[in-house]
Amino acid sequence: MNTAEAKRVLETALICANAPLPLGEMKALFDGEVGADTLRRVLDELVNDWEGRGVELVALASGWRFQSRPELRPFLDRLHPEKPPKYSRAAMETLAIVAYRQPVTRGDIEDIRGVTVSSQIVKQLEDRGWIDAIGYREAPGCPSLYATTKQFLDDLGLASLDQLPPIDGAESDARSADALAALNLAPDLLADEGQGSLLLEAEAAAPVALTPPEPESQTDIAPEEDAPPAAVEAAAPTSNDKPA
Repeated sequence: MNTAEAKRVLETALICANAPLPLGEMKALFDGEVGADTLRRVLDELVNDWEGRGVELVALASGWRFQSRPELRPFLDRLHPEKPPKYSRAAMETLAIVAYRQPVTRGDIEDIRGVTVSSQIVKQLEDRGWIDAIGYREAPGCPSLYATTKQFLDDLGLASLDQLPPIDGAESDARSADALAALNLAPDLLADEGQGSLLLEAEAAAPVALTPPEPESQTDIAPEEDAPPAAVEAAAPTSNDKPA
């Protein structure tokens, strides 16, 4: 198969795909006739071909996809006037702490924010597919360790955590939430001040400065499936409510 034909097939598959397409699935399109180097070269050509148009080809955490350019979003939103679900400042700050400090426990988040973290907030972020428990810390109670997911990066339009907006170590967790708000994710999802769907107990407490984390020792993390029963017994009860 020549490069022009491979390019045509790959472009069609990317346009028709309902989710980001990883390189492994792209290779399956050609049954081994096209190698990884050729695929990457064809992808680069497609990126250039669509330059300056309303749709762009981007690499995300879970693969490649075509998507509309951010500057056209106000026009496209008119086709779908319904409002997306919104999350409170507390939820966005919790998400930001997980994103910038992962892996973290609920206790870590509470130490940073200086207030109790509602189990409802954690559950809503899990249900949205933005955070997940990746294991347990070998400490009393075996608390769950949380990290962000590929879905979180895909929704932000990022390929890796390295592309998150940099923040100064002296800035607060509120500023890291604002950094997320600067990306595609937030203005629609971040609730206005006073929005009370996810209020914390002690919301008025002053935030603690967010500082870069010290590297976690791999020996401190136990695989989630091997976690002792105490980890389940120590888990906080969660609500069955899900975001709209």
